[in-house]
Amino acid sequence: MSLLRSSLFTGVIRQHVEHAHLGHHLSRRAGTPAEASGFGMATAGPEPPGPLGSLGSTSQAMKKTIGHRGIDPTGETTYKKTTSSALKGAIQLGITHTVGSLSHKPERDVLMQDFEVMESIFFPREGSNLTPGHHYSDFRFKTYAPIAFRYFREMFGIRPDDYLVCSLCSEPLIELSNSGASGSLFYVSSDDEFIIKTVQHKEAEFLQKLLPGYFMNLNQNKRTLLPKFYGLYCIQAGGKNIRLVVMNNLLPCAVRMHLKYDLKGSTYKRRASAKERDKAFPTYKDLDFRQDLTDGLLLEADNHSALCKTIQRDCLLLQSFKIMDYSLLVGVHNMQQACQEQASRVAEAGATDQRRPPGQKPLYNTAMEAIQGEAGGMPSLDTEDQ
Repeated sequence: MSLLRSSLFTGVIRQHVEHAHLGHHLSRRAGTPAEASGFGMATAGPEPPGPLGSLGSTSQAMKKTIGHRGIDPTGETTYKKTTSSALKGAIQLGITHTVGSLSHKPERDVLMQDFEVMESIFFPREGSNLTPGHHYSDFRFKTYAPIAFRYFREMFGIRPDDYLVCSLCSEPLIELSNSGASGSLFYVSSDDEFIIKTVQHKEAEFLQKLLPGYFMNLNQNKRTLLPKFYGLYCIQAGGKNIRLVVMNNLLPCAVRMHLKYDLKGSTYKRRASAKERDKAFPTYKDLDFRQDLTDGLLLEADNHSALCKTIQRDCLLLQSFKIMDYSLLVGVHNMQQACQEQASRVAEAGATDQRRPPGQKPLYNTAMEAIQGEAGGMPSLDTEDQ
């Protein structure tokens, strides 16, 4: 279960229709224009090649453009005329450097000025004393509030070597298809733990302004269901700025969710469309929830009380940020159905070992674990608490 939704997170639910958890989403503030309002239209005629890519004139024969996201003549996704493969490479080079450089900085308390710091490193194609050579065009990688985000990652139990570097940078990032109408690109790490999303300037600026309040909330409300932010970056090349946010994957596939609901607490136009229902793993809405689960979801008294208190505290924080549109993402794991599916898979494969494959382990607390108690003793995802 999770509770936040903003233009920063719009589309994450729909991109992970095959995954699920309980999670918050953030929506845009009152008075802030919709994300689509900042999108440009595709222009006709020849244009310069992508700043990082090496495919030549990527937009001359552009097939389809949604905001800054497009398709080049070879069928590869582009963002601001930069090929997705080049963007993924620059992301991994930049994050590897910035996380590594942080290891040389002593641990200390987060100060107010840390939220406004921006560090920048130039990556020339031929390499330098500080950066390796690469086969992309020259680019600059900017890291926002590095000390503050290091603190956030430590609070979430994310160790640099084991997670950010190994998870995000040792294996190719996976681009999520059907990214919706937001015009953003979404990437997921190979271990399914992290999401990287391109964001627009106003979104990145808004997140920076939220950081002091976010810091305060994490210290006061450790059971929060708000998204977990791990980093805010910008890749600058060819006169273009591509801003990115790294956050937890609300819908990992380690535990299958048989039902998913995006709940706003309203019934007005809150039924999943026919198109959504036709998907293999649809996300339903409030009216569907009332129809499908007439008795609601039964929780133990302590868990129910803790969940309600957490939601109230999170909503109060969103109100203080002047965020008026958010929803609660609820995933339902049917244990009886899961057992039947597992038995069917074992029978088909003729296997007897039903253990989790080596290396597939939870790297973070699920929302239910957060609700049930402080982080520390993380039960296995195989327990009935999930």
